[in-house]
Parts: sequence; C-alpha cells; structure tokens
Amino acid sequence: MKFSLSWLKEHLETSASIEEISAKLVSLGLEVEGIEDPAAKLSAFTIAEVLTAERHPQADKLQVLSVSTGSGEPMQVVCGAPNARAGMKGVFGAPGTFVPGSGITLKVAAIRGVESRGMMCSMRELELSEEHDGVIELPADAPVGGRYVDWAGLSDPVFDVAITPNRQDCMGVRGIARDLAAGGLGRLKSLAEAYRIETLAVARAGAGPDIRTDDPAGCPAFLACSVNGVSNGPSHPWLQQKLRAIGQKPISALVDITNFIMFDLGRPLHVYDRAKLSGALVARKAKAGEQVLALNGKTYAVDETMTVIADDDDVHDIGGIMGGAHSGCSETTTDVLIECAYFDPESIARTGQKLLLTSDARTRFERGVDPAFLDDGLAIATHLVLALCGGTASEISRAGQAPVEMRTVQYRPARVLGLVGIDVAEDEQEAILTRLGFGVTRGSPWSVTVPTWRRDVGVAGATESWDGEADLVEEVVRIHGLDRVVSTPLARAEGVALPTATPAQKLERRVRRVLAARGNHEAVTWSFLPPAQADAFGGAAWTLENPISTDMAAMRPSLLPGLLAAVKRNADRGQSSVRLFELGQRYLADGEHASAALVLAGEAQARGWQTGGATGFDAYDAKAEALAVLAAAGAPVDRLIVAPPANAWWHPGRSGRLVLGKAVLADFGIVHPATLAAFDVKGIVAAVEIYLDALPPARGRKSRGVYAPATLQPVTRDFAFVADDTLAADALVRAATGADKALIAGVRLFDRFAGQSLGIGKVSLAIEVTIQPIDKSLTDAEIEAVSAKVIAAAAKLGAVLRG
Repeated sequence: MKFSLSWLKEHLETSASIEEISAKLVSLGLEVEGIEDPAAKLSAFTIAEVLTAERHPQADKLQVLSVSTGSGEPMQVVCGAPNARAGMKGVFGAPGTFVPGSGITLKVAAIRGVESRGMMCSMRELELSEEHDGVIELPADAPVGGRYVDWAGLSDPVFDVAITPNRQDCMGVRGIARDLAAGGLGRLKSLAEAYRIETLAVARAGAGPDIRTDDPAGCPAFLACSVNGVSNGPSHPWLQQKLRAIGQKPISALVDITNFIMFDLGRPLHVYDRAKLSGALVARKAKAGEQVLALNGKTYAVDETMTVIADDDDVHDIGGIMGGAHSGCSETTTDVLIECAYFDPESIARTGQKLLLTSDARTRFERGVDPAFLDDGLAIATHLVLALCGGTASEISRAGQAPVEMRTVQYRPARVLGLVGIDVAEDEQEAILTRLGFGVTRGSPWSVTVPTWRRDVGVAGATESWDGEADLVEEVVRIHGLDRVVSTPLARAEGVALPTATPAQKLERRVRRVLAARGNHEAVTWSFLPPAQADAFGGAAWTLENPISTDMAAMRPSLLPGLLAAVKRNADRGQSSVRLFELGQRYLADGEHASAALVLAGEAQARGWQTGGATGFDAYDAKAEALAVLAAAGAPVDRLIVAPPANAWWHPGRSGRLVLGKAVLADFGIVHPATLAAFDVKGIVAAVEIYLDALPPARGRKSRGVYAPATLQPVTRDFAFVADDTLAADALVRAATGADKALIAGVRLFDRFAGQSLGIGKVSLAIEVTIQPIDKSLTDAEIEAVSAKVIAAAAKLGAVLRG
C-alpha cells in the first residue's frame, strides 16, 4: 500500500515529521517497507525559458535553441521537439544531469556539427507519463531558474507500507490515517472535510438505473446511480499526480476517479458507459460457456460458481475483480453508470484463484471491504464525477441488502494486564477504542461494539460474545505502545535442565549431520508439487482445494521430485556434480511420514591424470550413503536384507530395498530413465530415500566397552562359489558369517565373475573370510573345520565351491 505524505494529510491533521510518522506506523503494526523521495531523481532539473529557436543548419527536424536558465549566459541546446519555440518555458537538464526516463547522463556533445549543452525534457524522459510528442510546456508565470520539482509539487515523500491480511481497513489511506490518529499523531478529519465539501449528500434528479442482484450469496448488495452529460478526458493534474506518485498510470478522468477512491478509502467501484449497456444491469452467477474480455486485454472463461455483472446481451464484469473492455468508458462517453457493490470475500477469492487473475479490487474485496460504506462511497464518487466531468446525477438504485452486522464483544479491561503484563488505565483504554471507531459502554463487563470496517475483530454473526476480547486487548496494547511491554524472562527451575529435543528430532539431527559430513549439501524444497510430478512417483494422495497456484496443487508423495527438480536447475547452470539431500515429510494416504532423501548426479569423480576420465555415480554409491545413514541412526545394518524395489520409479536391476524383518527402511539405486524424462533431467541419477519413521526405536545408549585388541593373529581364507545369477551376494555373505559365529570375525565379497566357462545363468562370487582365534592359535585342522562350515552354509543356498 503506497501513499504520499500530502495525500495522508488530506485525512490526518498533523505536524509530525516523516520520521515520526514512519516510527508510529511500525509501532502500530503497519510495517514501513520503504520511503521513496521522487524529488531525488528530478532535483537537478530546473525551469528554463527558450529565448530563440532557429533551424539547424544540417537537419530539417532539429532546432538550435538559446535557453535562459536563470543564471549565467544562455545555454545552446539542439532540440528535435516539434513544439519547441521562442518564448516557451519548459524543464531543462544541464550537462552532468542523469535523465531517468532515458537512462543517460547528459554531456556536452555535437549534434550534426552543432554543440548542444543540455536538454529540454519531455514527460516521459522525467518518468512523469508516457507522453513524448514534445517537451514539457509550463505556464508563463513559472519561475525561471527554480527547481521544477518544487514548482510542480513533486517533492512529496511516498510511503510503502506492508498491510497484513487481517487489516483490510488499512487498504485505504483513510484507514491508515485513522490508526495514526488513534496513536496520538494527529486528528482524523471528517470525510466532508477531507474532500472539501459541505456534505456528502448529492443533488439528484431523475430515476436511478435499472439494476438488480440475482446472486445474493456472491453479491448481497448492489447500488448504482447514473450521471448524464459528462465530459471524459484526461483527469485533473492533481489527480494524475496522486496516482503517478503511487505507481498507477492515469487513464481518464472517470477511471482515475474510481481508482483514486479505491486507494483513498479502500472502496472499489466501477463506471460503465451507459450507451454500451442493453437493458437492466444484473449481478448473477455466470452461465456455462460465457466469457469476459477484461480490461487487461485477456479473455476469461467464467463458470457457474462465479459472480458476474451482465445486461440483457453480454457479460460486462467479473464481479469484484475486473471490469470488461466492452462497456468501459472512453473519450466519447457522455452518460455513465457508477456501480458500488458488496461482494462476498470467499467467493471473490475462489474466483480469482480459478481464473489466476489478480487486481487491486480483488485484493480488497477478498479481505472484506466495509459493508456499511456503500452509500457514502457512491456519494463521494458522484461528487468527484460532477466536479471533474460535469453532468447531472440521478437517484440511487438499490438492490439487495449489505451484510451489516453489529457485533458486540464483552470486554474486561483487566485482561490487558492478565494477557500482556502492562497496566493501562481504563480511561485510556476507552479513549483508544473510541478513537479506533469502537463503541464503548462501560459496565461489568464492558460492552464494545465493533465498527463495520473491522472484520478481523470478534466472530462474524455473533451479537454478544467473549470471542474477540483478546482482539480488543491487542488493539489497546498496540496503540498504547508495544515498546512499553516489559521483557520478563521466565523463571528458571533449579538444577540441570532436562533435554527438550524429542527422539525424532535427535534422529533427524544425526541423519543431517552424517549426510553433510559425507560431502552432501542440504536442500529445502516445497512440500507442494505440480500434479504431473507427483504422478511420476505414484500420484498424490493429498491435493489442495485452494492452492497457491496450479503448479503447487499436490502434496509430495516423496522427497525425490523436489530434489530432481533441483538437479535440473543445477545442471542447467553448469554444475558438473550435484549431491543434495533433504529431510521432510511425505504425504501418503495413511498420513505424514518423516523421511530423508538424497540425489547424486553428474560426476562422482572429476577427470584427472591419475584417474583418467570422469566417472559417474552408480547404485553402489547410493547404497553406501544409505548404509552410512542407517548406521548413524542406530539400525542394525549387518542384519539388513537387500530386496528388489517395489516402485516403478527405480531402475530394475540397478536398485534395491533395505529391509529389516517386515519393515522397509530405505530404497536406493538408479532412478528410472522414464522418471528422469518427466523432470527433463539428462544422464544418470543415483538416489536414496530413507523412511525415518520405519527405523527401529533406540533402546538406550550403552556405554562403550574397554578397547581390547585381539592378541592373536587373524587368519584369512578365500572362497569362490559358483551359483545361480539370481543369488544375492548379500545372502551368501550373511550365510558365511553365520557359519561359525565364535570364530568368523568378518566376511567380504571381493569378486564377481560371469562367463561362458561357468554356464548360462551362472556366476562366480568370491568372498574373503576372516577367522579370529580367541584364546589360542588354531591348528590346520581347526581352520579346515571352519572352512567346511562355510562351504556347507553356501551349499544350502545352491552355491558350489568353484573347482
């Protein structure tokens, strides 16, 4: 929300400085994001008079001007503006001046052989409008040599204030002025005083326009009046200046008036050209197949859930969001209809989200405008139209009933001390609430009537309720001063503080630490996904009825889609190696599930003179990461079984699933090429997904035993077994390990071979078995006995010792 200082002072009588106003806004909960000084970029431009204008000797469309700047000798300026002439006054930029509209710094230059020392400027070059047909012409009484910004009244600071969604009353300058006045920074002027009129009443003659509302849910109240005999052209300079100051482009007097009232009072309106209407103007639900060509030049297909404004022939307006181009006002407009309606906030929000259409009107209507400000808003708009465009106003036509509800909150002043810890006198509390527009009746408890523009206080529909008491405490405290709330630490219990982290939080910390220590980078991606990306991972069990956008409509069934999208972005920016992990929630049909995921893409090892060419990641890299995480999490990795993956997004034969009993702890391997294609990711991507909520619970931390290295030399024996190629090497390792649990200290697979010499469907698996004597050296016979047990254990799996 932007407004200039002079605009604010039209509603607030105050002598406060810019700094005081800014500080007070922040203390009231209205964050000042910035204060713009438009004079800064135009301060160097001065008012100058053209003394002579002669034809350029080398160019028919250029003139050589002699310009008086009010000091020193006249300046010679080469100018191509068709309206430049002797005797006119305009805006001059001397050499060294930066021209904001052109992005250049002026310097002395020769143009077609004639020296030019500066520039006479147009409106577009000063970023005051898009007009560039000629240089700015100023009145004859403009003071030569004076600063243009001072003479034109452009040295007016502009505040940029962030408005939270609950403060819809501050979506207009008057609402902000009301807060400042309540905070003691001045006096809030009456509406008549602010608009310099004696009364809001308008002299009216003739019947009002034919209107009605056939959609009382979407448009409960619809008011309108006609103004005949208007003259629509460029709006008055004061109005254009106000709109330009806040970044709005002036369009025409009629349109500028409605925009001004929207930003000034938070009340959107719309003006129709009556000559373009046929029959009654009706607020109704749209019909299937209807379309609206909006003022932004785009055509929108509306449906039966949306409120539109239509006549007998056409749909003219997406109700409360944007008007239609067909019935808009132009320079030829002479008779207008001014619409002032109340639209249901929820209906406006749903329509805007469906159409992906935002506007200043939607921003206000979906937050909730004041339902009691229809007559006054229409009256003010009519005053401005009559003052700036002329004409005769009709009576007001009314359809429907605005949902004006008088909410009353039961309030105990002592709750300020109980909830916030500061003591505010009852008289001051009453004064604060009264200045904010609340009606206060003292009693036990107090009865406080909520103003119609404060939708955020109390419960809608409640006539007498304790709900809202805390809202009133908040109002009192923010006006009294949040800086007066004393920071008081909570009492600390004696003794050693107990740990506050839950087991799940401790687990996440360990997992995060081990993944980062292994050279991976943590990422944070959205929990929302495009539905197509969720479909690549089995589809979304959870979808949003009210998504931020269509690309964020599905809750992620896996953490991998977000990481794959990150891989794509990094690869597009030239990253040769990507190692990303994330901890978060998966959203499945049976609820949320804590998970960790990792992706490995690009080069696992860069090329070098020792290593040769660059190598990529494979399934074993992913498995190593998975086992490291599970070991850090306390899972018994030596008891895990590797099973085939169950999901289609893993590459068959190049991926696996780590299982403990019936619990699936992790999936790892290479992501299926078809899945990568859905994300437009090139190459090979290895990935891991660890299901943290499936890990066995920690059984308590055991103290580490005394380090006791073996006193006897271990013995190693190598075995090569021929088995079916369907036999998992992991199964052979586990079988050999369990052949003699007392003496076998470890088993390691070190070779895998497949060839025609072994036969079709056969493979050779070679393992190294470490035998550790306990209390005496082993004899050859004892070693052979252990070897025999290993061979027997392998035989049970169909593995035969290779000859």
